[in-house]
Amino acid sequence: MANPNASSSGNAGPGLLFFWVALSLVAGAARADPPALPEASWDRLPAWHGFNLLEKFHLDWSNGPYKEEDFRMMAAYGFNFARLPMDYRTYIKGGDWLAFDEAILAEIDQAVAWGGEYGIHIDLNLHRIPGYTVASPAESTSLWTDPATQAAAAAHWRMFAERYRGIPNSRLSFNLLNEPAGMLTGTQYAAVVKILADAIREEDPDRLIIADGLDFATRSVPELIPLRVAQSKHGYEPFNLTHYQADWVDGSSSWPVPYWPGNGVSTYLYGPEKPEFRSAMVIAGPFERPVSLRIRVAVVSDRARLVVSGDEATLFDRVFEPGPGEGEWETVVYKEEWGLYQNTYNRDYLIDVPAGVSEIRIQNTEGDWLTLAQVGIREVEPDGPEAVLQPGAGDWGSRQDFVLTWGVDEAGPSLTAGGGDRADLWERHLQEWKDLEAQGVGVMVGEFGVYNRTPHPVVIAWLRDVLENYTIAGFGWSMWNFRGSFGPMNSDRDDVVYETVEGGLLDREMMDLLQEFAGHRENPSG
Repeated sequence: MANPNASSSGNAGPGLLFFWVALSLVAGAARADPPALPEASWDRLPAWHGFNLLEKFHLDWSNGPYKEEDFRMMAAYGFNFARLPMDYRTYIKGGDWLAFDEAILAEIDQAVAWGGEYGIHIDLNLHRIPGYTVASPAESTSLWTDPATQAAAAAHWRMFAERYRGIPNSRLSFNLLNEPAGMLTGTQYAAVVKILADAIREEDPDRLIIADGLDFATRSVPELIPLRVAQSKHGYEPFNLTHYQADWVDGSSSWPVPYWPGNGVSTYLYGPEKPEFRSAMVIAGPFERPVSLRIRVAVVSDRARLVVSGDEATLFDRVFEPGPGEGEWETVVYKEEWGLYQNTYNRDYLIDVPAGVSEIRIQNTEGDWLTLAQVGIREVEPDGPEAVLQPGAGDWGSRQDFVLTWGVDEAGPSLTAGGGDRADLWERHLQEWKDLEAQGVGVMVGEFGVYNRTPHPVVIAWLRDVLENYTIAGFGWSMWNFRGSFGPMNSDRDDVVYETVEGGLLDREMMDLLQEFAGHRENPSG
């Protein structure tokens, strides 16, 4: 385990940065001056446009120096922002929390200097901070409850604040930590943000600080307003579209193929253990003839009780308790960080619904949560075709806000619901951030994008709606990522005809779309 009480070593202060700045000035002397970056403050963030660069994202598999080529290409394509999500383990020595490695920090210095040279704002982010990460493996101590861990995390930000003191906020910001989640309240989160912000301000009182929202950066945090920090949301809604078949997301390999526009029906049925998200799926009739209802259960977390009622009568009542070994489930998944099973069932359950029912209610009455992959209904007298609805909102915390509607006409049966379009994304995932902005807080989108297994036409359709919303909102954005499985370069999508650009493979359609919403459509490659 890292030692939070070890003495600091190797922090030479800002002198090394000045060396890199001088070096970049010499190297860039023959270049035209980059465009001026807009002023930035905690209460008013610019509409930046850019990408996440992952060179120090993870100690084990993404850990190397930043590439000048990326900064040059981003600037040439008209982008002016780079978020650098970093794993703190990449720049410490021997697992010692407070032994900073000057050789590695110099690589971060270089990225900051390139930002100045190419007119790109640098947003430093501790994607893994002492005591917290959304990645694997989990941290061995808790940033939220352990004072020694909090002190170590503060020391990291104090070091960066000293190192980069004097660089204007137009060029540099600090994004404290990535996607806080779990059972945190706004008050608990604010207490930790204050510790980190105070450490930064001891060295650099006016540094621009940005804090991710709660629940994986999906929920704004009014409790942070007195701390004078801007806030960042992440845009991965619906999650079953943006992370389809992502190998680090349990169960995603069995998700149905996403589509867009879709519907706003949540894949989640939360139980009493998640009261803030709990709601029932409602299917409005009337059901004039007997029907067969099919529910495909995807994943069950810990324990759930699926109850289906027709008006006041209970039609189905089943307890799900995933565990080890064999069972109704298809795959056993044990979540060590929470000490529970979240098994993949991927199994259909049939419920007979008698004639005369006006409304079907589907709910989880015990335990944690389960997800639904499909809901299907067919008339049984006569035996007819099935109408199928695939829930379209797979983002964490999504409630059952849209009623499903059953109907039969000359074209056959139908099962429909609202939502799943640009207006729905705004209402459910942007409006609260505009409300926060109205209270005097700067807001941006620190991450968004779609993994490379979602069909490319779906990706482009979703991106256009998302970027349109961000433009209307006036929010800056930073796509995950520039090179890699979410971005326009080297994404390894199997349904794209790539264009070779400077040794890389460019998704031209995606790049054109991003440039359109960044206000640039020039082709720097000629």
